[in-house]
Amino acid sequence: MKVYLLLFFSTFLSPLIAQDSIYLGKYPPTEVPDRINLSWNGDPATSMAVTWRTSQQIKVGHAEIKIADASPYFSNTDTIIATTGNYTSDQNTANYHSVSFTDLQPNTLYAYRVGALGSEWSEWSHFKTADQQEKPFSFIYLGDAQNDLKSRWSRTIREAFKHLPRADFILHAGDLVNLPHADDEWGEWFYAAGWIYRTIPSIPTPGNHEYLKNDDGTRSLCGHWKPTFTLPENGPDGLKETTYYIDYQGARIISLNAPDFVYNDNLDSIQVKWLENTLKSNTQKWTIVTLHHPIFSPAISRDNPDLRAAFQPLFDKYGVDLVLQGHDHSYGRGGNNLPEGATIIDSTGPVYVVSVSGPKMYASNMASWMDRAAHDLQLFQIIKVNGQILTFQAYTTTGELYDKFQLIKKQDHTNLFVDLAPGEMPDRLGSFPESPLFKKMSAKEMEVWQAKFEKFKAKRKLTIPFQEED
Repeated sequence: MKVYLLLFFSTFLSPLIAQDSIYLGKYPPTEVPDRINLSWNGDPATSMAVTWRTSQQIKVGHAEIKIADASPYFSNTDTIIATTGNYTSDQNTANYHSVSFTDLQPNTLYAYRVGALGSEWSEWSHFKTADQQEKPFSFIYLGDAQNDLKSRWSRTIREAFKHLPRADFILHAGDLVNLPHADDEWGEWFYAAGWIYRTIPSIPTPGNHEYLKNDDGTRSLCGHWKPTFTLPENGPDGLKETTYYIDYQGARIISLNAPDFVYNDNLDSIQVKWLENTLKSNTQKWTIVTLHHPIFSPAISRDNPDLRAAFQPLFDKYGVDLVLQGHDHSYGRGGNNLPEGATIIDSTGPVYVVSVSGPKMYASNMASWMDRAAHDLQLFQIIKVNGQILTFQAYTTTGELYDKFQLIKKQDHTNLFVDLAPGEMPDRLGSFPESPLFKKMSAKEMEVWQAKFEKFKAKRKLTIPFQEED
């Protein structure tokens, strides 16, 4: 009897079990909604978009929404049918669902959940719509996450949330992952932040690591991007949902597609023209631009002269206040070229910031445009806008204030720049025994770098020593 049962199992059941156990990656899709992510593709005061992922068993997705209250009873909800499509990654094929909540009330807390009628649902989560008028707001800005997302980037975004749990949105300055086609990396990106993305909307701009290299040498946006985010389509044709703007309570936030500018010449002039029209028509008090590749680079052997030539004149002409960037895996803040010893000046152009939130690091070039610099340092930034004052704070991933400044808007629409960098926190430069940055340098490169360091140290009146690697 035992022999017949074993024969039956091996002949009929084991192939079925083998088929069901096909490896689908570390984060396989299931009937339970995951990768739930808020964003905007309309007016933040009256709309919100949500995307999520399921297995292909869920053919039709739904979202439910209602004005939130403290009652545990969820009656009188509105149900919306999702737009559903599938995407095949390197590990699996999943269905991605998207819903745009519209006709919402401004400045109102809503509860929502996503799932499918007759199947699995997510938990109920909250979001709050923006106000239609100018009103104080705050957000988190993160440079490149990119590497070791689960193990070493997670602490940065979680510490940022602990510092600003009521953030109105999170701005990601590109390179969210390292390998854009790798589903496991996108799984880690969502794992690291957990439910934060379900309650705080994201404003992402693509980085070069969100682009794939094609067989003909060209590069194209990875397939994960559009299923993952539902973003404004007010950008130029060919760049929609990567080049776009959002008006939020007195500020215009503009995303530029820097990788496409760098890699593909065919849309460069279109993007520049779109930017000028977007800046020219802007009626908001504050203008914030995000793009991945920096206008001014803080890292050794990095520069983007064509990007700078195309965009910087427009930033200056139309009074852009702040430019938030990534790509160079170090920290640099400047652009105003403070006179030696001065901490308050009339601003003559945007403040440029490059930052990194993940663990991958490059050595600082300590260029003259920077008034605050760092390398070998994971950071997150908190930005608060309140009437005539914009306050910028950069924190280390262990919660120490590393940099701070304010922009004070004057009646002529120019800014007064106030440098508030903490004097007790010297610039994090020099070489560190555990850092791999300097082990790659030749003796000549180290000599050149040390000369730059001494010059920058004199400018900043630093007290930290420079030590060669042993």
